[in-house]
Amino acid sequence: MNREDIPQGPYQAEPERAPPPPVRQPWPPVCAAIIGGSVALYLLDFLLARSAASPGALGPVFQRIALFGPLVQTGEYWRVLSCVFSHGSPLHLAFNMWVGYSIGLPLERSIGSGRFLVLSLMAALGSSAFALFFNFDVPTVGASGMILGWAGAMIVTATQESRRSLLVWLAQVAVLSLLPGVSWAGHLGGFLFGVPVGFTLRAGPRVFASTAPFLLALAAAVAYLTAHPERFGGLS
Repeated sequence: MNREDIPQGPYQAEPERAPPPPVRQPWPPVCAAIIGGSVALYLLDFLLARSAASPGALGPVFQRIALFGPLVQTGEYWRVLSCVFSHGSPLHLAFNMWVGYSIGLPLERSIGSGRFLVLSLMAALGSSAFALFFNFDVPTVGASGMILGWAGAMIVTATQESRRSLLVWLAQVAVLSLLPGVSWAGHLGGFLFGVPVGFTLRAGPRVFASTAPFLLALAAAVAYLTAHPERFGGLS
């Protein structure tokens, strides 16, 4: 061994480098719009209702966007989608937004915002269609039916372990859906309309792209039919 190969002085190891800080991901746009829009509209409705002379159960904003069969029947079709932004109480809003945050954000990041938007529209239309069919004359508000649609897609695409946890959560939601004032029909409709989207997601991007327009058209047609029972042999 040559002299220059012998290290001079005490050996000093290189200091360990600290791991880089985690990159903070931006909120995906669809979930951000749903959560931000719901909170903003609730605050606006609350303020306007307080300033009104005779505030009702729903403030002036929610009276324009809540789902109500007789008004949808007269042509206010936006209500089948806008109702997901209206909530009846702070607890209702907080619960739905927390579930939307914990489920919706990772789901949108995993499947992409475009597919997540299609799923959300499908679930919202299905939820409104069932609510109109079973509770035509009852005002319905809330994003829970749409959130159940997310769960309907996830039950198809999730791993076996994740599916078991999801089934436990769905069983709890099913029990809550039987409580007075909770729209079990809206929950069921959102879930059932989310399931076929889950199958197309599992089949791959090409299958999803080719079937998504058909699924959306079908959901819109069902919502239209349930909004006009008088035209199809139902109750006027």
